Amino acid sequence: MRSGFRLAMVLAVACGIAAAQGDPARAFDAATAAQRPPGTKVRIDLIGDSTQTDNAGYGRGFCANFTAAVDCVNMAKGGASTRTFREQGLWDRSLATKPDYMVIQFGHNDLVTKDHADRQVALPQYVENLKQFVTEARAAGIKPVLVTPLTRRYFESDGKIHSDLGEYSEAMRGVARDMKVPLIELQNESIAYLDKAGEAEGNKLAITKKDNDGKTIFDKTHLNWAGSYVFGRMVAADLGKVEPELAKYVRPKAAELPPQGVKAMSVIASGPVKIVLVGDSTVATEGGWGPGFCAVMTKNVTCVDLALNGRSSKSFRDEGAWKKALAEKGDYYLMQFGHNDQKPDAARHTDPETTYAEQIRTYIRETRAIGGIPVVISPLARRTFKDGKPSNDDLRLYADAARRVASEENVTFIDLLSLSTRVLSQMTQEQADEFDATGHTDARAENGKTPIDRTHLNDKGKAVFGRIVADNLVRTQVELGPDVIGVPIDAAKALPQQAAPTDGK
Repeated sequence: MRSGFRLAMVLAVACGIAAAQGDPARAFDAATAAQRPPGTKVRIDLIGDSTQTDNAGYGRGFCANFTAAVDCVNMAKGGASTRTFREQGLWDRSLATKPDYMVIQFGHNDLVTKDHADRQVALPQYVENLKQFVTEARAAGIKPVLVTPLTRRYFESDGKIHSDLGEYSEAMRGVARDMKVPLIELQNESIAYLDKAGEAEGNKLAITKKDNDGKTIFDKTHLNWAGSYVFGRMVAADLGKVEPELAKYVRPKAAELPPQGVKAMSVIASGPVKIVLVGDSTVATEGGWGPGFCAVMTKNVTCVDLALNGRSSKSFRDEGAWKKALAEKGDYYLMQFGHNDQKPDAARHTDPETTYAEQIRTYIRETRAIGGIPVVISPLARRTFKDGKPSNDDLRLYADAARRVASEENVTFIDLLSLSTRVLSQMTQEQADEFDATGHTDARAENGKTPIDRTHLNDKGKAVFGRIVADNLVRTQVELGPDVIGVPIDAAKALPQQAAPTDGK
């Protein structure tokens, strides 16, 4: 196989992986799901698709418009329909949180289109699924509130919105009437708002995505921080009206964007941004994915790779490298450790469940303390095959710990171990060795007696895995979408792909 074509195939897998990623990791433990923060008096769950999530919907704006007495729990999931929300176990998880109210909105992914995706649900079944949600919520002592779907921003030549969700909105209204469920009319209200604002102002509420040529365009479905606070306020205020006992918990004035939101809006508007990479040699410039990541950033981004060969989460801090990284005053900090944390020497070793987890947690908190946004990344897979597949069970312990901490701290987690393993699993050992570095100073320490360096990356490997990190970063830090240089979608047709879980058009 020609190496250029093979690289296109690998990039295709990378694109498929990016599409397959969902929302930021959310901590869930059935044993503690029903516990509430001290001082809160009522719990409200958001139940729905990506237009309710925090990273691409109105969830964060909705929750911000309630007082501290409300425990606002966002259970929405990108790509979910009334069918898949149940099939994926998300409904059972939501019931386990034992909220007082459920704000339920579906429709974007239920809508039957020519694509006939597995998640789509015809109108009769959509109605039955909603009724089942209502019945089961009430049986659990929960008050359901239905929300007609947020409109897509489909402006036509008359300057008005032409929604594709009219039938599903009407079906939800019918369920609300038949079962006497409080209804928030977000479909009509969002259309009225956008008709008045116009397309240019409506675009200011949108996240962006790439078209088939890699050009950045406005996403007509999902919301940036400003959009979240506009429509989140709308839903929160309406909830106080349809459930009057909640009115006292709705903030009297619309919530203002927090510093993170202001920064995100600046980034979307092509403002300058600094991204700092920290980690070991698999991130560093000599043999890591860092250079490939920085190469796909626009000129708006200052990309600083401070990763160092041979460092663990412990030694990177102990030697003062983390202090220097913080002094950069970055906007985003991407952190990946694990390869050297498993080394036996006392200067570097950490235990995945205890000392490693605590190091990652401290990195997160110290990043936030300087106003930065932390992103946790699991270790890059080694390319040593066993029984025809890459074997990285030792690194999985650290990846799982990183995922857990990121979930508990509610930060973006990129499971690069799984992502890189998936890419390598499409290959033979010989093909995977086309990523191998030569002459890396850490090769002997990392690979022992093996003369082939299957840990560090050559230029081709840097490009592939750096691209994967970038594509997956913008799945949750959506404001960075315009700052990642797109690749033509045609390059992604070399291999079959999974359907994207977000519901954008």
